[in-house]
Amino acid sequence: MKPVSAISVLAALLSLVVYAVGAESEPALPAGLDAPADGEPELPAGLDAAEPDLPTGLDAAEPDLPPGLDDQPEPDLESREEAVRERLRIPSGITGFLDARAGIRLQHDQHQKDASLGETRLRLETTRTTEAARLDLKADLLYDAVNGSESVDLESGRGWLDLREASVSFTPAPFADVKLGRQILTWGTGDLLFINDLFPKDWNSFLIGREEQYLKAPSDAAKVSLFSEAASLNVVYVPRFDADRFITGDRISYYNANLGRVAGRNAIVHADRPDRWFRDDEIAARLYRTLGGYEVALYAYDGYWKSPAGQDPATMKATFPRLAVYGASARGKVAKGISNVELGYYDSKDDRDGDDPLVRNSEFRFLAGYEQELSRDFTAGLQYYVEHMLDHGAYRRSLPPGMTAADLNRHVATLRLTRLLMNQNLKLSLFTFYSPSDDDAYLRPVVEYKINDDWSAVVGGNVFIGSSERTFFGQFEDNTNVYGGVRYSF
Repeated sequence: MKPVSAISVLAALLSLVVYAVGAESEPALPAGLDAPADGEPELPAGLDAAEPDLPTGLDAAEPDLPPGLDDQPEPDLESREEAVRERLRIPSGITGFLDARAGIRLQHDQHQKDASLGETRLRLETTRTTEAARLDLKADLLYDAVNGSESVDLESGRGWLDLREASVSFTPAPFADVKLGRQILTWGTGDLLFINDLFPKDWNSFLIGREEQYLKAPSDAAKVSLFSEAASLNVVYVPRFDADRFITGDRISYYNANLGRVAGRNAIVHADRPDRWFRDDEIAARLYRTLGGYEVALYAYDGYWKSPAGQDPATMKATFPRLAVYGASARGKVAKGISNVELGYYDSKDDRDGDDPLVRNSEFRFLAGYEQELSRDFTAGLQYYVEHMLDHGAYRRSLPPGMTAADLNRHVATLRLTRLLMNQNLKLSLFTFYSPSDDDAYLRPVVEYKINDDWSAVVGGNVFIGSSERTFFGQFEDNTNVYGGVRYSF
């Protein structure tokens, strides 16, 4: 099936959602015919006087209703919420949601199941605060119908438990904050494009239709924040390397350079991950302040490539070469919108000469973006991103005969369109990646509808288009999928 068929299916799903929403609400009455707030039409002039007094003896109050039928006040919102909690046995102080999603591939992939997504997720979170510290816990209990029962692995997110956060925060001094434990970390200015954000990502979740928040994977780290009038400093120390939840082939097919073709469950990627405590560690820092209405920042990182960027020739396992990154960013108002720029130098410490074909070269990365509200409840954002390979000549000379060389530059442009309708209860969004250098694209259409304060529904898709299976988005073409889900929040 061609990608245009995927877009057609998404358009049909969008039409059904809009039709269903419209069918539930009555059309507005013409001007002058809408009823007043109390539901009764106004009487003509002269007839709106109060009712005349009844003769003596006939002005008694209405008789009482039989026992059990007397009017009772409606329970307030808090009482109803407590009643729901009681039925679900949810202890006070715990919030979260119950989310059920299902998705299916639109093209046949011989290396994967037809179902791309089929899971029920229960999020439970709580916060406890004392005078000395604050404790945050967030955990997802998960049933995955696609991959079945797996043993729990908190690093990869597999199994029935995904611990999103377990941290303690405290303030040892007026100018310092400390946060210890499992936590979600993020910085930088890009929208779904990352240069100086070297914290782990979950690319499988991103490509199969989970909520966008699940692109960020948790880190086991210590974060120290120092504040002053001159500038503020964040320092993050990770005692044991936290890798991306990268594409391994068990859920998403990918291009396997060793096989020279797309592979999936038939060629699972096995990686030799650095995992020694306090030896295979990472450290990241951000120094930032506001200058003339712009937030500017400097970044530094020392650790490893977050996804496999090398290979051990003896074991043929994927590896995580050492990496250092130095960068900067700025973000602020330009004209009627918000603009950002970010850059970073990637120092591939295990291949500084660029002549090892099994280790990724050093790179220079650049990003510029602009976002503006074009009209009420309609926003557009544009980004341009480039990866420039250093020592490209040495890299080409080192390649084995017959191996295709990567380009000197990889360009990517993105467009995000967001439209809010129906008192902002209906959200239509489209995020598009397009690479003119690779001649491929990735489209993420999403329709979200807030049914009420508790319930919401979503329909979306992940559409991949590419002229070659060797390119970044082109390799995922057979993974094109659509999905839908409902959520109850409490």
